Amino acid sequence: MKNKSNWLLVCSVILLAHTAHGCPHKCLCHTASKTADCKNRGFTEIPARLPPEIQILQLQNNRIWRINQNAFTATPLLKILDLSNNSLSSVAPGAFQKLRYLQVLNLTRNLIHYIENKTFSFLPHLKELDLSSNSIIRLPETFGNSTGNITLLSVKHNKLQKMERILLESLPNLKVVLFKDNPWQCNCNIFGLKLWLESFLYRGGISDGIICSAPGIRKGKDLLKVPYELFGACALRTAQVAPASSPQQGPEPRGPLRPGPHGEPGDGGRGGCEPKAKARPASLRHAIATVVITGVVCGVVCLMMLAAAVYGCAYAAITAKYHKDQLAPARQHGTPKEKEPLESSSA
Repeated sequence: MKNKSNWLLVCSVILLAHTAHGCPHKCLCHTASKTADCKNRGFTEIPARLPPEIQILQLQNNRIWRINQNAFTATPLLKILDLSNNSLSSVAPGAFQKLRYLQVLNLTRNLIHYIENKTFSFLPHLKELDLSSNSIIRLPETFGNSTGNITLLSVKHNKLQKMERILLESLPNLKVVLFKDNPWQCNCNIFGLKLWLESFLYRGGISDGIICSAPGIRKGKDLLKVPYELFGACALRTAQVAPASSPQQGPEPRGPLRPGPHGEPGDGGRGGCEPKAKARPASLRHAIATVVITGVVCGVVCLMMLAAAVYGCAYAAITAKYHKDQLAPARQHGTPKEKEPLESSSA
């Protein structure tokens, strides 16, 4: 009887240990791959009692509608977190701050409307951030501290009308950025994004491009192909053009809005359009194309001039030789008129 009691005690201890550090109910945990498979389980919150050693957490296809601030305290080693196809409408700043080793964060196909400043702070190893297929109407000026290692950013299939250039400039290691299927307003507010995208592609970056949805005259056009002349009344905001080392400089004085081309007052900038005090910056790609075309034309003209000079010299040489050959016999034997006086004098 005593042995039986001891056996039951041991089993109880093992069961408690498994409950404390085991896999949550409804999830499947794989020790070898350090993966917790919790997808398609009907969760409405992040499950508790996750194994602390897991590195991959699959939570897609659930009904999770919020993330508590301490939801991932017990899983500090996570590298891949998939929260796609859930019911998240917002993400609280600091929700992921315990995941210092996180590399991939998938938030696609949720109901997110906006992202707050510094939402993804303290994620120094984050490389891929997928926010596609939500209802995001605006993005912040920064994703947070220590997010400079992001190499892939996807915001396609949202409701973005503009995007701050300063946000993209805070991601110096960005290699791929996806913008497709957003209602982009190609007015003054997007002018900074146009300049950034041209520079990004010139440096070898990859993007699916930005297609304008408004105003009407630009609907369906690639932003990069909209001429600078159509942004004639636009000026970059001070925050976009001032160097980071000169924050003390005050904003440029604002003047009255001038109507843009085709009768658009200030190009619909709502404060983003100002009279330009300086010449419009030239398109880098257009400038390179102009230099190349000019060089080709000059080269062709030079070759034509060289060919004309060679032809002229050859023609002159042949003509001179021809005349020389014609005059040589006449000089040696004289003409018939010159011979007659000689014959008469001898007679």
